[in-house]
Amino acid sequence: MPETPVIDVESLTVTYGDFTAVRDLSFQVRSGELYALLGTNGAGKTSTLEVVEGHRQATGGTVRIFGESPQNRRAVRPRTGIMLQESGLSPDLTVRESVGLIGTLSGRRDDVDRVLGVAGLTRKAGTQVSQLSGGEKRRLDFATAVYGGPALVILDEPTTGLDIQSRDALWAAVDRLREEGSTVVLTTHYLEEAQQRADRIGVMHEGTLRREGTIAELTQTLPAVISFALPPGAPEPPTVGALNGGFHIETFSLQQDLHRLLDWAHDADVELLDLKAGPTRLDDVFRTLDAA
Repeated sequence: MPETPVIDVESLTVTYGDFTAVRDLSFQVRSGELYALLGTNGAGKTSTLEVVEGHRQATGGTVRIFGESPQNRRAVRPRTGIMLQESGLSPDLTVRESVGLIGTLSGRRDDVDRVLGVAGLTRKAGTQVSQLSGGEKRRLDFATAVYGGPALVILDEPTTGLDIQSRDALWAAVDRLREEGSTVVLTTHYLEEAQQRADRIGVMHEGTLRREGTIAELTQTLPAVISFALPPGAPEPPTVGALNGGFHIETFSLQQDLHRLLDWAHDADVELLDLKAGPTRLDDVFRTLDAA
């Protein structure tokens, strides 16, 4: 028997009056993977996640979490940790009280001090939420989401407002959760985070899923790029396109064409200035969405 997906979305539609935010959307998230649900502004990601989280009813289609309806809070909530963009925690509670309260409401068990350590908030345990910086509030949101080591963790823009050290610490904590078997769903505007960390990516645009797959699968239809500039008086390189005073090569044979270019530069005794070469990036995939 095939394993039941952690999240199973089939033909989901979400409407607000006459406006359709999500249209006939289907995707699955497998156990243990990090799935990034990305999209342009207004793509329908938030509406989709609100249904998955049980915060909104679907207009049409079905959504299952661990094989259950998201509305079955008794079955789903203890196994799901959610880091919202805005948590709405009481400003008068301390950090310790906030984590303990959310842990109790979720039905999960954990040690509050351990969770504060994971989120880097041990020294802020007695501080009121209203006194936290923006980055500290995001770390608190993360702490409430991972309390109890839930089987599914949904991270909605988790690193917004975090400095580089806090980002690294958060991702190290996510890596530990995954090692312990948690499934992670990520939304982020930092595309490099998704490119570096996601097992699979779903790309939404105008309420539909336009692309889905691994980074390699998403980028293989677009050419890699080699770009460089030449010093004054250098001979013409092998046939390339000119761009803003430099040169660039778009190629589906990156290694072969880069080798050819380097051989030419060696034979001509020419230094390739500001040489860059690499496969298509995720942001290039986004630029093709309107043509999909």
